[in-house]
Parts: sequence; C-alpha cells; structure tokens
Amino acid sequence: MVNTIIFSMQVFIFAIGLYQMVLGFYGWRVRRRRAWHKPQKSFAVLVAAHNEEQVVGALIENLLMMKYPRKLFDIFVICDNCSDGTADVVRRYNGVHACVRTNPAQRGKGYAIEWMLGVLWKQPRAYDAVVMFDADNLVSTDFLQLMNNDLCNGVRVIQGYLDTKNPQDSWVSAANGINYWFTNRMWQVSRANAGLANFLGGTGMCFESKLLQDIGWGAKSLVEDLEFTIHCIMRGVYPRINYDARVYDEKPISFKASARQRLRWTQGHFDVARKYFLPLLWRGIRERSFVKLDAAFYVFNAYTFLVGLIVTVLMWIVMVLPGEPLFDSLYELMPYWVMVPYVAYSIIQFPLVMMLERVKSKSYLYLLLFPVYLLSWAPITVYAFFTQNNKQWSHTEHTRVIRFEEVQSKQAG
Repeated sequence: MVNTIIFSMQVFIFAIGLYQMVLGFYGWRVRRRRAWHKPQKSFAVLVAAHNEEQVVGALIENLLMMKYPRKLFDIFVICDNCSDGTADVVRRYNGVHACVRTNPAQRGKGYAIEWMLGVLWKQPRAYDAVVMFDADNLVSTDFLQLMNNDLCNGVRVIQGYLDTKNPQDSWVSAANGINYWFTNRMWQVSRANAGLANFLGGTGMCFESKLLQDIGWGAKSLVEDLEFTIHCIMRGVYPRINYDARVYDEKPISFKASARQRLRWTQGHFDVARKYFLPLLWRGIRERSFVKLDAAFYVFNAYTFLVGLIVTVLMWIVMVLPGEPLFDSLYELMPYWVMVPYVAYSIIQFPLVMMLERVKSKSYLYLLLFPVYLLSWAPITVYAFFTQNNKQWSHTEHTRVIRFEEVQSKQAG
C-alpha cells in the first residue's frame, strides 16, 4: 500500500514536470501581435503604495514621460495605511492624485485595490481601462500604447512583461531576476503561444473597466493577482501577456527580505489552491476546457512542489538505509535515454532562456548561486504549508532610488 502511494506520487510529479517541459517548448519563439491602433483608450493608472516616499517619485516621473496623449490617462496613487510622507511626495506632481486610505484592520494590496476601484467608479470621468503598478516599479514609456493596441484588438485582461530593475545588486536580486526571465518565457509566453491563459503577476496589469465593474475585484488574499486571474478564467476571460510592455520591478537584495516575500507568496498560493483548485478542475472536466485544466494545475503548484519535496526526501532516505528498498523508484525504472535528456534539459534551460532574453553577460555568473536560491524554496514551502492561514501582509523595504534613465542606460550598455 505504501509503495503504491509513493510510486503514484512519483508518477504525478514526473507527469507535471514533463508537461511543463513540453509546454516550455512553445516559449522559445515570441509571437508578437502586430495590429497597431492610434491612441483612443483612456486609462486610470493606479499605483499601490505603502510607505513608499523614497521610490514613488521616480515612478510618477516615469509615468509622466509616457509616449501617450496626456489627456487620455490620469494617475492615482493609493497611499495605503502610510505612516511616512508618501502622500506629500505625490502631491508635488501636478495632476497626480494622492488617494489616502486608512484602515489598519484591512491591510494588503487586495483591500487597497478594491477600495480604490470604489473611489474610481464615483469619479466624474469614466475610463476605458484600469492599469495597476506597484510604487517601486519603472515602466517602458510605450506601455499605455501597447495596452491600447491589445484592448482595441479585443483583449480584456493584459499582463506586461515583468522584468527587474536591479538584477546585479546582489546574488539574491540576480536569482530573482533569473527566475522572472525564466517564468516570463517558459511559463507565460509558452502559454500564450499554446492558446492557454496567462497569469497576472501583481503589477503591470491592465483591465477593461467594464469587466472590473461587472465582476468586481473581490481578490483579498496574499496573492490577489492569482486569485483575480482565477475569477477571470472561471468566467471564460483569459488574460494575455504583452511581451513588449516592460515593467521593471525592484527585487529584494538580502536573502532575509527575499525569503519573507516568497513566504508570503507561498502562503497565499496554498490558500488560493485550497479554495479554487477543485472547483476549477471540475469546471475544466465538465466543460472539456483544457485552458481551465491547465489553470487548475497551475494553481496547485505549491502543493505539487510540496509533494515533490516529500518524494525527494523519501528517495534520499531509501538510498542511505541498508537492505532492500522500501518502495520502487520511478527514476530507476526509467530508461537512460529518457532520464538523461530530461535532467539535462532541466538544467540548461535557465542559461538558454537568458540567451534568448539577451541578458547581460555579468548575470551569467550568478547562475553558480542560483541552485541555492532554488533549494531555499524547500524550507519556505514547508513553513508556508503549516502557516497558510496567516493573512498578515508584509512590506518589502527599499534600499535606494533607481530612475528609468538608469535602467535604459544599463540595458544599452
């Protein structure tokens, strides 16, 4: 009985890994939508900010540089439960709205967004779409034009390409950068090319206003982006990535800060998977929708990783114990012509993605420490599983100000 259960877990993990590997092949080529439209959509640009006086000014200046008619977008900064001068910084910029929210009992971006949308719908001006950024972001100046194109082409929910603005600050920020480059190409672009739904990344998101008004926000978990993605997919609205619309996010530079951030994400993933995996899976089966089935197993990723971790630990225990193995190993039964390419590709896909993304050569050196970053997900996942009911949102501190011109010069250099 135990042997059957453990062997079944091995088969499940291998199948999921093989599926993602095959899906990743679709990411080697980027298919750009070429239909270009003149500026016609109006945007409410929302910036989520909690104690961000150090960095919010750089983003506002960046947004005011947008290559898009100024009359077609307004900027609203959600000063959420701030105890610093974030609102004062925002008010220095003409035409930028500082929207102050004070509700210590409901902390987190999900609550802040829902509150802000309520404020927005009461404004005298109606907007065609809502764009959301985090205060520590920087954005390509053609972002709104690219969103305009997609909206005109009928896309209702759009995710920009999540890049990093500080990949060489430390090995930790570099590891986060590598992880994001990989995710963009092998998880997001691949799904777009395969006709599947993309997943929102928490910032650089664009929504048709009518959609938001029709279904509401309602996403208040620690991973409000994933939760709202599920709301959309269950209603047959499939988010799409725009590969050219770049958002530069600030990654933590210390291991402690990165671990805290990833713990929050993983706790949220467990929570969302517990609520939505079975309903989404059932809809996929009932409607014979491969898009929904793919989304269900994407939502289940935290549990998949946990099961894989358990299986790996059991494998190592069996290897060191004397005597006959307590259970069969799938990997020993697999022929070498299957396992060797599988393992080899799992390793080389990271530098291959970096080559495709034309990452600066210095970043390749950080691949030496990237396995440490990957292994660190193990204790984070275990701890998150036992604390998944925690709803305490944590703030990521910022260490310095980076402006858009610096990001441009580094990319050109």
